[in-house]
Amino acid sequence: MPHPERIAIVGASLGGLRTAQGLRGRGKFEGSITLIGAEPHYPYDRPPLSKQLLAGQWGPEQTLLDAPDTVDKLALDLRLGVRAEGLDLEAREVALSDGGSVAFDALVIATGATPRTLPNTPDLAGIYTLRTIDDSMRIRAELAKEPRVAVVGAGFIGAEVASVARSAGLEVTLIEALPAPLANAVGAEVGEACANLHRQRGVDVRCGALVAGFEGDERVERVVLADGSTVEADLVVVGIGVAPETGWLEGSGLELRDGIVCDSTLMAAPAVYAIGDVCRWYNPIYEEEMRVEHWTNVIHQSRQVARNLLAEPGEARPFASVPYVWSDQYDASIQSLGHMRPDDPFEVLHGSLESLEFVAGYQRDGIIVGGLTFNMPQQLSSYRPLIEQRTPWAAVLEHAQAMD
Repeated sequence: MPHPERIAIVGASLGGLRTAQGLRGRGKFEGSITLIGAEPHYPYDRPPLSKQLLAGQWGPEQTLLDAPDTVDKLALDLRLGVRAEGLDLEAREVALSDGGSVAFDALVIATGATPRTLPNTPDLAGIYTLRTIDDSMRIRAELAKEPRVAVVGAGFIGAEVASVARSAGLEVTLIEALPAPLANAVGAEVGEACANLHRQRGVDVRCGALVAGFEGDERVERVVLADGSTVEADLVVVGIGVAPETGWLEGSGLELRDGIVCDSTLMAAPAVYAIGDVCRWYNPIYEEEMRVEHWTNVIHQSRQVARNLLAEPGEARPFASVPYVWSDQYDASIQSLGHMRPDDPFEVLHGSLESLEFVAGYQRDGIIVGGLTFNMPQQLSSYRPLIEQRTPWAAVLEHAQAMD
């Protein structure tokens, strides 16, 4: 297949912008690049939305990934505030919400994900999800009114919102359906450390609690739980995970299965690639398909796709990755490395769960697959090469003893 002359990138956030930069920079691509973004804003960073921006420490301009004039120097056909609504693979064309379309020789899909919502959520003021800069600014304005806050979902986004609200001195209830926060990722015992972090700061943490509905007159006044109890709240933020933004690709011919199914090079179809939250690919390190919603994953995938787009036939390289994600809550730094399952056996390798300063390592079939730390980032980082090399657990324990 000849090198492309027209590249379309759908998704003008981190992955889309970094792919364009990779093409213009190392790739020295001089053809046309069309960058399509559903939001009207120049590409911005999402992690600060539930941290610095929400807390009022940053202004919106500080979330920009690059200054607008820096982006403009990439000579992109920038289509902001326009959604992709369909893909015709045979015609090599993306249909847009403004009635137009973009023709391409190669396509990169980086449309991210959409927050999940609770079924039958009423149309009451004061109930939010957090995904965009506009969401963050609206919630920030609500927090300034000193409301009683209920956060539904104790994953990283929900926990960070609870942390910001509680650090502002607000009354906060954190509602989690699982037995403990992150129990479906790191297991209930380690997840309980996350719950304790919030309880120690005065948050009312309720685990194993299912939301049955919301009540209020025009504005939310309380959350009703399945056991009949209620949580009084003037502001509710729902953070129960996200779904990959692939609805516009229905009927396109791409294989969709909780994301866009790609091969190990991140290719979903000839000259069509996916990156970030929408990408489900075969990860050689773990010898399985996975979809990863982490910031660092997007960065690494965008670099790889920029290279593979311009590679000679047969020279596209597979993408092998150890997933990594971090979360800042209060004064705690929480970091996760690898790909754990809730039933993977774990062992505390350094520190203790009770002290909220530890590294927990996880194994599967006698091989290390990941680790999680509270406030011991340097120790955790030393396990990355062991995970990449699929190190036997006995050698991991020897490594831990040598460090202590």
